[in-house]
Amino acid sequence: MAKTLGSERHKALIALLIAKREAAGLTQTELAERLGEYQSFVARLESGQRRVDVVEFLELSQILDFDAFDVLRAISRTG
Repeated sequence: MAKTLGSERHKALIALLIAKREAAGLTQTELAERLGEYQSFVARLESGQRRVDVVEFLELSQILDFDAFDVLRAISRTG
């Protein structure tokens, strides 16, 4: 399996998460608080330094109000 950090799909996912956070009017700090994490957690996620696991992704979809399945379908067409 190819390395996923920095892949086109990973970049597309990160860009989408950033856009959804900004559309929700949340700062990294506010999102981190809702996730029960530190701001640095969100910063590492958004900079592509760490992967998003499935459970985190589902929680992000609830907080940022997007359909996780639609996003996965869209990302699967990338790269």
